Amino acid sequence: MISGKWFPQGADLTDVLSVRQGVFAQGVDALDQEAQSVVVYLDDVPAGAGRLWWREGSFWIGDLGVLPEYRGQKLGDLTLRLLLFKAQDHFAREVRLLAPEGAAGFFARLGFREDSRQGKLVEMMIPGDEIELDSCKACKKANCPKRKE
Repeated sequence: MISGKWFPQGADLTDVLSVRQGVFAQGVDALDQEAQSVVVYLDDVPAGAGRLWWREGSFWIGDLGVLPEYRGQKLGDLTLRLLLFKAQDHFAREVRLLAPEGAAGFFARLGFREDSRQGKLVEMMIPGDEIELDSCKACKKANCPKRKE
């Protein structure tokens, strides 16, 4: 079973850190005091995580990752959608993130577009009013019974 859980500022981040350590080899940092984190569980095991914070007029997404043994099951997509839903729920004007060049396409699928480059990182953004979490709306299958015109 797949489930998700939010961790507000000041919460016990044990599950968040287990994913962050396994994916990025990172532990606790100063951003944990201002960010909300989400963990996606597969059969009650922390499999993916990410965090969301507010800075200088924008929401930011960071440290979104899925442990290697759980990749390929759309858990990264679910984690990103949960983060976008939270930003949307807080009336985000825009959401930004820094993505490694090779991961920019993953974020572009949900509407993020390149804003600038910082070395091998691509700064991407999506305006809040363009966040679209309904997968069926973007479905390209002409014969899909759930497709919306």
